[in-house]
Amino acid sequence: MTSPAHRSGTDRVHEVAQSVDADVYVNVQGDEPLARREHLEALLQLMSNETVAVGTLKTPCVAEDVGNPNAVKVVTALDGRALYFSRTTIPFDRDRTGKVAYFKHLGFYAYRKAALDAFCTWPESKLERSERLEQLRFLDHGVSIHVAETPFDTIGVDTEEDLRRVEKVLASRG
Repeated sequence: MTSPAHRSGTDRVHEVAQSVDADVYVNVQGDEPLARREHLEALLQLMSNETVAVGTLKTPCVAEDVGNPNAVKVVTALDGRALYFSRTTIPFDRDRTGKVAYFKHLGFYAYRKAALDAFCTWPESKLERSERLEQLRFLDHGVSIHVAETPFDTIGVDTEEDLRRVEKVLASRG
């Protein structure tokens, strides 16, 4: 439905925003088959604050995803703004206490139009290119990404193993 030339979901949402007027634009990435109503509710609650330009979600990271590069991790400031997203394990448990809380980033985003417009004027950043994570472009340009926490994990389907995990979850639901 959008141009095949787009390199990211944010570019696709920006295209839609050019013809659909809205206060907030939501992107549920296509690799999130376990999306729930609660994910959207948490995201829209975050965006009810009109000063939030970009929002997304995190959930506590299960042990099997901590070292998985397909499960993106996020570190947030005390006020809920994202400090960094990475495919590697962050934060690093230097003292090996085993008490570090890890959070997985979920593929749900919400944007205001001005943030989308700005994103599409900026070239792909070095960090974005390195991690292959488009949200780093916002951080590179000083745009805060506010992160809401949800207890509802998802499995983004990036590999055949991910697909098998999702099929198992769906089968258990009947």
